[in-house]
Amino acid sequence: MRPQFEYGDEVRVIRNVRNDGTYPGESTGTLLIRRGSTGFVKDVGTFLQDQIIYSVHFLDSDRIVGCREEELIPVDAPWTPSRFEFRDKVAANIPLGMQGRILVEAGEIGEVIKVVRDNPGGVAYHVHFLDRNTLLVPETALTEAEPTADSTEIDSDTES
Repeated sequence: MRPQFEYGDEVRVIRNVRNDGTYPGESTGTLLIRRGSTGFVKDVGTFLQDQIIYSVHFLDSDRIVGCREEELIPVDAPWTPSRFEFRDKVAANIPLGMQGRILVEAGEIGEVIKVVRDNPGGVAYHVHFLDRNTLLVPETALTEAEPTADSTEIDSDTES
């Protein structure tokens, strides 16, 4: 088991990193580092003798966070930033439809279930709209949702 990164390497985290209970001073589940953030490897260690863990210093937030190897890529590796993340509430900018039939009216609120970075037309999202199937929606067709009483009713039982 050889580490992919060494001390001083600049890396990018490809998943949101939340406190699993081991980061002092923050509640469990708190977002520590947002996907796409970059930092420098400060230390390389192992967990349970079969996982490589890197201590990464994220300068923008001045935090040193433990990251698993599969959560990191070299800073110069291809990366497509996205406007929204998993569980973000979004609203349709335009009516959304399929085969000439409108399924979602402009302004309706949904929840991002998955970010699709390798979509041929650019970043897209699997978005769940209340009482409907999940739709693949391009980033350009979405905006941030205004908080409303209706937006809390979206069923988020399906995670990917």
